[in-house]
Amino acid sequence: MTKMIFISLPVTHLATSVTFYKALGFSQNPQFSDDASACMVWSEAIHVMLVTHAKWRTFTQRPFPPAGSIAMMLSLALDSRDAVDAMNLAAATHGGRADANPAEDLGFMYTRDLADPDGHLWAALWMDPASMPQEPQT
Repeated sequence: MTKMIFISLPVTHLATSVTFYKALGFSQNPQFSDDASACMVWSEAIHVMLVTHAKWRTFTQRPFPPAGSIAMMLSLALDSRDAVDAMNLAAATHGGRADANPAEDLGFMYTRDLADPDGHLWAALWMDPASMPQEPQT
């Protein structure tokens, strides 16, 4: 079997979250979706499982983080700066938040962070490894 990653995210409104992730360029795999979860596909190896709070409770009883807090940020590499900008625009127009942190432009790397409707943080980034400085950035 191919190595894959399934990122599970608890969501308040499943339909709203599905619409949001589709706007960012994910597709939905109906084979792994139902009325309490949706499998959103980024690539053959990366899938995001959107799970209602009720279904999430069947996995764990650990508390949900307080609103406005963050435990992690996930990053998605895109093909161009324009694609990074387009993803941020899609986030803003589909119930999420664009530029959840200040944009960063290092020349060889361009990053803009966004948040989904539940506040899950994503970094949309473009990078040109051939243009990376040889010395570490300080």
